[in-house]
Amino acid sequence: MGSNGMAFAAGGDAGSTTGVDEAVRFLDEQGRWAPSGDVASFRAAADALNVEVLCGFYREMTLTRRLDIGSTALQRQGELALWIPSFGQEAAQTGSAHALSPKDTIFPSYREHGVALARGIDFVDVLAVLRGNTYRGWDPEATRFRLYTIVLAAQTLHAVGYGMGINLNRAAGEAEAHDEAVIVYIGDGAMSEGDASEALVFARTYDAPVLFFVQNNQYAISTPVTTQTAVSYADRARGFGIPGYRVDGNDVIATYAVTKTVMDHVRSGGGPALIEAVTYRLGPHTSSDDPTKYRDPATHAQWEARDPLPRLEAYLRANGTPDEFFEQVRQENESTAMDVRERLLKLPDPAPSSMFDHVYSDPHPIVTAEREWLEAYEASFLQTND
Repeated sequence: MGSNGMAFAAGGDAGSTTGVDEAVRFLDEQGRWAPSGDVASFRAAADALNVEVLCGFYREMTLTRRLDIGSTALQRQGELALWIPSFGQEAAQTGSAHALSPKDTIFPSYREHGVALARGIDFVDVLAVLRGNTYRGWDPEATRFRLYTIVLAAQTLHAVGYGMGINLNRAAGEAEAHDEAVIVYIGDGAMSEGDASEALVFARTYDAPVLFFVQNNQYAISTPVTTQTAVSYADRARGFGIPGYRVDGNDVIATYAVTKTVMDHVRSGGGPALIEAVTYRLGPHTSSDDPTKYRDPATHAQWEARDPLPRLEAYLRANGTPDEFFEQVRQENESTAMDVRERLLKLPDPAPSSMFDHVYSDPHPIVTAEREWLEAYEASFLQTND
């Protein structure tokens, strides 16, 4: 049993850091219904997903990938400073995002594009940040989807602090605070940061209602997960007194079911928890990375066979979803991708002096002086000599 009274599920072999055999799974690689691992605790949540809901998941997962491809093209054409693909991790993101309550607050890292779409974020706003048109893009208060965090694991501390605030609100008698919990997305590489360990310590010590969702995509840029940790992340959580769960992150049904069950427990006062979604980054770490320099082609081919999109498509087809649906989704995705591209390219350039706007919450003399210097420098180019 976990420290909070909920059964552990699929923590796995202590020496296994990359495998999926012991993880909770409902669909096999061919998209057939084949539950494995300790699925009993999560069966009810999985059974609640009908074909209509899963078709909705498929729409979002395929749209995420189509926008991923389009964003890579934009970066190669010089329209984005950088692109950070989520290629291959669509099931982990879509499944977990839809398992949340609308009142739950999400702290993403920088690759959670599928989660952003699930929260209703306009993808132009995501791209605008990476294009340099804006510092924020979307309203983190209205969407309960906080801003992307480039500094590794910094968002874990933000999430736990927010969760501690929820507990204070509950203690103060705020009824709505009981309907809210926090999920923080973190990669396997960021789990090696000290901030992640500190966040886990504080989450346990203060019983913060926080779910750590680790997307183990097997690489911290070029460093394999076998070099990063000797045990699974689900097992590592137990060292902090936090229950850990391991799920096949390429199975959207399993990801949804485990996240829904665990998050409901966290929200109801069960304390913090951690889910390790075992997945794989099919693309590069970023558009500046060349994964062929460090990845084994044979291993990559094995993971390509576990691609979450054809897995879900096979399941939907076997359950009567017609060809017309998939063609319609393809056409809609193409249309959306073209619309996103067109609207992004029409965004106005930001004023150079806007870089000073949010350095400090209050005016600062050095920042003010730097702004004035820049404005004077720009104005000098407009002056003409008589």
